[in-house]
Amino acid sequence: MTFLELARTRQSDRAFTTQAVSREDLLTCVQAAQLAPSACNSQPWKFVVVDDESILKQVSDAAIGLGMNKFTAQVPVLVAVVQEEMNLSAKAGARIKEKDYSMMDLGMAVENFCLQAAELGLGTCIMGWFDEKRIKQILGVPDSRRVQLLISLGHPSGPTRVKARKPLDEISSWNK
Repeated sequence: MTFLELARTRQSDRAFTTQAVSREDLLTCVQAAQLAPSACNSQPWKFVVVDDESILKQVSDAAIGLGMNKFTAQVPVLVAVVQEEMNLSAKAGARIKEKDYSMMDLGMAVENFCLQAAELGLGTCIMGWFDEKRIKQILGVPDSRRVQLLISLGHPSGPTRVKARKPLDEISSWNK
């Protein structure tokens, strides 16, 4: 599969089969995230993989609210993406340039994770809506850290959809 085919394949899946995700596939996805670029090689992330049924149910319950994320009750794996501290040089650069490099870094690591999952035939959905305080408590994440995203992971039960995207001339330009 070419990279462009992989990018076309990756989608937000919200329906999964009951088939378990192998530990090998989980580690491969985490390794792909590990290889993501980051400001000053800071790597300000931790991926907390939840596949234990009792913990998974608690995290799923904390993700469901106001009609959002009901599908998480059926997923075999949820991954909490924890924002860790940047190293000193990345912190200094972020302060000088007034940019939160760690959030950009998390985005790249999460995309690597999800593209790797797609290449393995797995589906993902990246979520920002959840009860962060409850998830931190369930997973033992320190108060000094943020859980910025959750990723559902499993074998998708639906087909790959055609993506609706803006035309290239709306999202790009040349030389100005």
